[in-house]
Amino acid sequence: YVGSTSVGLHIYSTAAAHGKRVQALCEAKNHGLVLRDAALERSALGIINSTFGCAGMRCMALPALCVEEACADEFIGYLLKYAKTRKIGCAYDKSTELGPVVSAEHKESVINWINKGVAEGAELILDGRNVVVPGFENGHFVGPTIFDHVKEGMAVGDCEIFGPVTAIKRVQDFEEGLAIMNASRFANGSCIFTQNGNYAREFVRRTHGGMVGVNVGIPVPISYFPFAGHKDSFFGDLHVMGRDGVAFYTESKCVTSRWFGEEEKKETKVSTWDGTITRK
Repeated sequence: YVGSTSVGLHIYSTAAAHGKRVQALCEAKNHGLVLRDAALERSALGIINSTFGCAGMRCMALPALCVEEACADEFIGYLLKYAKTRKIGCAYDKSTELGPVVSAEHKESVINWINKGVAEGAELILDGRNVVVPGFENGHFVGPTIFDHVKEGMAVGDCEIFGPVTAIKRVQDFEEGLAIMNASRFANGSCIFTQNGNYAREFVRRTHGGMVGVNVGIPVPISYFPFAGHKDSFFGDLHVMGRDGVAFYTESKCVTSRWFGEEEKKETKVSTWDGTITRK
């Protein structure tokens, strides 16, 4: 199953009660942590592709960013620079960089989330609500949207929107950023952007994300490795892809065997794990 957390949990609970295996991949709110020592412009480019690719409708996008205050203004400047130049258009146009969302209903949902972010007090620094594409005036387009100064508890920074919207949470340092990320009820994926190996190793060890990236905007492993997260992002026994994906559809056996030589056949004392018996 792939979809909402509420439905995924219901499927998991119902199936498990009947002894069935389940793989329920649910909602996500992946966070990226951008530190002052990161390659800021290069990182911004990767994050733009992650956040706004597929119109933001993918579980491994980066819709939330914890950005160290010391580099926030410079980094956000790069984000705005490249987000504003994304070509919005029809999906059939090969030069399009941001296509429509899936339906009119979903466009309305994304816009409602943006409206809610404004109402919550987040600073809307790039507004994608009123995008019009010539020739496709009735298309379901939402442009790149960026919120700054998003605080904990704001729904726009905590809930899955599934659209081209990202929320920036300014933090003082690595520890604060990691704490905010790990406080999320979702743990599908997480990324860090840094040139400091110590921070990268600490992040990999301590983040709750099931799929982790270091200077990678979309932390999806190749199919040899399991794919899925933790917490409210996944309910099940084994993850998808890789060995887990094969094991999920496999009933395993454990076989213990022994063969006797001619001398062993004649032994009068037979020892096993629970004792010794003597032939009479």
